Amino acid sequence: MPEFKAQIPSHREFNGGDLLAQTLKHLGVEVAFGLHGGHLDAFLLGADEIGIKLVDTRHETVAIQAAEGYSKVSGKVGCSFVTANSGFANSLAGLATAFADRSPIFVITSSPPLQDAETNALQGFHDQVVIAKPITKFCHRVTNVEEIPRLVSYGFRAANTGIKGPVLIDLPIDVLFTPPQMSRIAYGAVSVAPAFNPAPDPAAIDTLIEAWNKAKRPVIITGTGAGGTGKELTKLAETTHTPCFYSNKYSFSIPPDHELRDGMATRLAAFAGGPQPDFVLLLAARTGFLLGGRSGAIIPNQNCTLAQVDLDGSEIGKSHPIEIGIVADAGLFCEALFEKKSKLSVSRNEEWIRDCKDHKSTMSNYVDQGQVMPDGQLHPYLAHDAVMRALPKDSIIIIDGGEAGQWSCMTLESAEPKIAMVATGYLGHLGNGWGYSLGAAVADPSRLVVNMHGDGSAGFHIQELDTFARFGLNILTIVANNYVWGMSGNGQHLLFGDKIKSRPAVQLSKQCRYDVVAQGFDCAGEIVRDFDKIKPTVEKMSKSGKPGLINLIVSSDPITPATRGMVGMSDDKNVIVVPYYDNVPRAYYKDSGKVANGQA
Repeated sequence: MPEFKAQIPSHREFNGGDLLAQTLKHLGVEVAFGLHGGHLDAFLLGADEIGIKLVDTRHETVAIQAAEGYSKVSGKVGCSFVTANSGFANSLAGLATAFADRSPIFVITSSPPLQDAETNALQGFHDQVVIAKPITKFCHRVTNVEEIPRLVSYGFRAANTGIKGPVLIDLPIDVLFTPPQMSRIAYGAVSVAPAFNPAPDPAAIDTLIEAWNKAKRPVIITGTGAGGTGKELTKLAETTHTPCFYSNKYSFSIPPDHELRDGMATRLAAFAGGPQPDFVLLLAARTGFLLGGRSGAIIPNQNCTLAQVDLDGSEIGKSHPIEIGIVADAGLFCEALFEKKSKLSVSRNEEWIRDCKDHKSTMSNYVDQGQVMPDGQLHPYLAHDAVMRALPKDSIIIIDGGEAGQWSCMTLESAEPKIAMVATGYLGHLGNGWGYSLGAAVADPSRLVVNMHGDGSAGFHIQELDTFARFGLNILTIVANNYVWGMSGNGQHLLFGDKIKSRPAVQLSKQCRYDVVAQGFDCAGEIVRDFDKIKPTVEKMSKSGKPGLINLIVSSDPITPATRGMVGMSDDKNVIVVPYYDNVPRAYYKDSGKVANGQA
């Protein structure tokens, strides 16, 4: 990395805001997402003059999410800025999601002057560093203007090295507006080259190959950490004749028509009643609810060798008994395997490859139900599938929502996307799709970004349509509108049936016209109630190159398989149904009143 030296403006005094902006520019930052606050003006002016594009949002949470989306598409650290206390408080939901999902983002905030500490100063009540520390990889308040380059570069490396995650730097307003003593600026650390990622132990590769060679029904499941390894992953799959699935957090770039690309890992649940995989390689994919938890439906609990590759050694074996754990970068792991290619002798199992491909589509489960449901609204699966098939190939698809998100996931492969992400992440955080789509569109303006929502998740940050329009972004928002919080309402139906008539806190408005809202924000807006209108409307709006929204009216029936699985209803009277988690045994037998272990 070339040496960094500050550029002194000729037309005004150089200050801490300039030093911050120029440091970030030197580190590779090209765009920053945020929302204005006077505390940040010194930085914003410096960023604008040094050539950092500023994308201002309508809410701070979206600014953080946009930095996430940008990082996932560009492969770079996403940058965002939020003002003191009020803006910072609004950003916490985004920070929490980024921390859970290992997103490398760099967040700038400010605070009152250092001399005003503990004086109830404007926007100075909460100690932002104390609050942010539990949900960041690194968090620090800069108290000396000359130390900005050193601390910023340290934070930048922390965000993007090893286990990636969010970093927050708090720069008090007086530090940002103070001119530094040029001879005291801590330049050195800014030009430190990026650290090399860890490669796997050769002995671990030998152990893995030995187990893989014995497999009859192997699969690879990739996670977000495998992003950017498309060529290596394709080669690995072909060499080992292994079907590949991806965690719904991030799709891989194996060609959509490849015989070994088999969609989301949730498809593996179809094998739960029969022969399951006997070898699973989790390649930078974390276990947990996104992969079926500990149920065994996706990752088998028995008669299967489990291998896991992750940069975080503590993640290996977190919820499953992993036989082969390897701490390594996903790309370097693939390279290490290829170096021992001569030892790989995995038999090609034609029947297994065909079975995995057959389970890729669930269309046959719904096609006989008809395009229109008894309530007169469109079948949600068939409507989503029609949307996906009408989209341009190689689009970037961001999925949000509960049941709407599940229908999107189930039909995603019909779209043949370049990249696809489920924005809700490990927190199940609805509304993230707005920021993810914004960041993705800025990172790659060459292709359409599709912002998939239900009418519930759409309501969180729909004002960002204004941001899409102001920046002329090629984003098509689809709102699957069934006038209800789908997963919540259907979950209550499964839990209570007709015994309890009320469905508390799940109804949404039939009068809300999301398409009209879009028009008010200077975006195109269309409402679609007829199945035959889906394809032409999607095609027309996809080709416009401008932001638009389709209000797609669908039925709340049928209930998605995911909702049924997550609610976990059971006829067994001796278990307590705990929706969205594993059921627990009842302490007392329901009928006899005796304790469950048979004692009186």
